[in-house]
Amino acid sequence: EVTTHADGRVVRRWELVALDRDIEIAPGVFFPAWTYNGQVPGPTLRCTEGDLLQVEFVNAGSHPHTIHFHGTHPPEMDGFEPIVEPGQHFTYEFEAKPFGLHLYHCHTMPLKRHIHKGLYGTFIVDPPEGREPAREMVMVMNAFDSNLDGDNEVYAVNTSAFYYHHHPVRVGAGDLCRIYLVNTTEFDLINSFHLHAGMFKVFRTGTRADQYELTDTIMLCQGERHVLEFRLEHPGMHMFHAHQSEFAELGWMGFFEAVDRLAADDGAPVRDRGGHGGHV
Repeated sequence: EVTTHADGRVVRRWELVALDRDIEIAPGVFFPAWTYNGQVPGPTLRCTEGDLLQVEFVNAGSHPHTIHFHGTHPPEMDGFEPIVEPGQHFTYEFEAKPFGLHLYHCHTMPLKRHIHKGLYGTFIVDPPEGREPAREMVMVMNAFDSNLDGDNEVYAVNTSAFYYHHHPVRVGAGDLCRIYLVNTTEFDLINSFHLHAGMFKVFRTGTRADQYELTDTIMLCQGERHVLEFRLEHPGMHMFHAHQSEFAELGWMGFFEAVDRLAADDGAPVRDRGGHGGHV
């Protein structure tokens, strides 16, 4: 829900509900997850710097939970307390700042269990002037301990192993592409992203539009996140994957399919009325 105060300030309201749910992490393989709104990752929350945010959190799960937002806000809105018990609710309210790519996740102990079980999502704060129109994608790197032995057996972006290998992401050759890349992987110290047959600009945490580095591989610890921008010069299949070979072989692998012309309804860059590029 979006409203505007008389002084012009935008107020955005969301409801996030903690739910226990079995999710499919590979064909026929299910994981007993703890979720926000029944999905892993949770819904992407997107706003503009300076917006007033109100997030109503309802705990309909079987364990105590919270929501901790990365970024700047009052300590009482930080999400390590109060602990929200099953059947209870709490409203987080704060101003969105700074602009950049952030995340949210449960901060209840044992922390590694609550994050690994699926309680995390992406939190995008756009700069007031917006960003250049682009083919936009949110990619959350995650993994799953499917046999509960303390090690991950399945790796993915956005939960489903090999999904983008079997369903390549279509992009326009020469079009600007933007990835909001977040690492939430538990039990492994690092994860990574590698692009074949191209290079990308890395805007670290997305908080500076005037500083970047050019590379084809980026390494992230848990909670680290960056905005990646690139243009694929040549039509064809461009692989992307973790550059830990084990992760790639266990599901963290996909393709961009660069085509000569991409229709607007297939994700071609457009500028909407809010000044943001189109995204999926």
